[in-house]
Amino acid sequence: MTSAFSGFEAPPPTREEDLSAMMRTYKPRTPGVRHLKRPINDHLWKGRAHLPLTYPRKGHGIGGRNNSGRIMVRHRGGGHKRRIRVVDFTRMEAGKHKVERIEHDPGRSAHIALLTNEATQDKSYIVAAEGMRAGDVVQSYRRGIPQDLLKSMGGIMDPAMIAAKTAWRGNCLPLHMIPPGALVYNIGLRPGMHGQLCRSAGTFGQLVGSSDTNRQSADDTQRQKKSIYVNIKLQSGEVRKIHRLACATIGVASNANYNRRQLGKAGRSRWLGIRPTVRGVAMNACDHPHGGGRGKSKGNVIPISVWGRTPVSNFLHLRRSDPACREPANFRRPKAATKLERSPTSTRPWWCLVSVTKGGDDGINREADRDVDRI
Repeated sequence: MTSAFSGFEAPPPTREEDLSAMMRTYKPRTPGVRHLKRPINDHLWKGRAHLPLTYPRKGHGIGGRNNSGRIMVRHRGGGHKRRIRVVDFTRMEAGKHKVERIEHDPGRSAHIALLTNEATQDKSYIVAAEGMRAGDVVQSYRRGIPQDLLKSMGGIMDPAMIAAKTAWRGNCLPLHMIPPGALVYNIGLRPGMHGQLCRSAGTFGQLVGSSDTNRQSADDTQRQKKSIYVNIKLQSGEVRKIHRLACATIGVASNANYNRRQLGKAGRSRWLGIRPTVRGVAMNACDHPHGGGRGKSKGNVIPISVWGRTPVSNFLHLRRSDPACREPANFRRPKAATKLERSPTSTRPWWCLVSVTKGGDDGINREADRDVDRI
């Protein structure tokens, strides 16, 4: 037993932080700081970023324009000058990396950590984990388990022992090496690709097991095919099936109190490059479907966007909750639907009304207007 644990290094210390007392408020000496609230991040680096890993953010793309100058994203423009940080989301380089400092990145909500490879002295940026501080040592095991770790275990390939020595905060591992129930962030979607999920502040996913544990198949080939995927439960409740060779980083993305901040005044939104959003009812009829009229009224219509599309969440909520849209038990669905019409005397929503063409037994097409629940 002693030889198996020779060379065992202790994991980074656990830092418990009181989330209720992590917001900083200010005495209202001016109206702009009366409602200002910021997360307390005194551990952040006070100096400039590592310039070789940055490049300037410039061009008309700052204002939400594409290469032809047309606005692709509204409500963007202006703001303070920035430099883009080159963040390593792949983390294919093995070996020990020491955390030099934790920095603020103006291009993302989470904090970033500056790493130094102890063997080559190369520097790189990664998305910092919650609780990561300067002086911590992190590694990436995407290229496999190193030989010194195998020797320290005495040649015993125990998954529990491997997880105890590798599944530490900030380490990047393939999904099949992560124990079930662990919290991960910066999750990849394909083998060999970079992390794409759970990269913003305070986000994480939970590994709930492999796909073959939920439903066993009688065929061995199908069982082997299912076992190459791992189930990841996201914070929204969605369960994603991801390849077992995809990467993930142990922990939770840093700056978990980011969503509790309050900017305090409109000027801080402009500093961040966020332009004002005008309500549709405040526009003219030629500029928005809700515009025009006398007073603040959009009419008795469903809320739609400036392009005339209905929000999907509102549409599904109304369709499922409205008793008038439920299909009768003895109703027979039509075979074909042709044109969407609304009866002058009908009081039901427009998505429940459809004009259908039904063919009778005598081969003559008959027009029948019925209320249909379009599911």
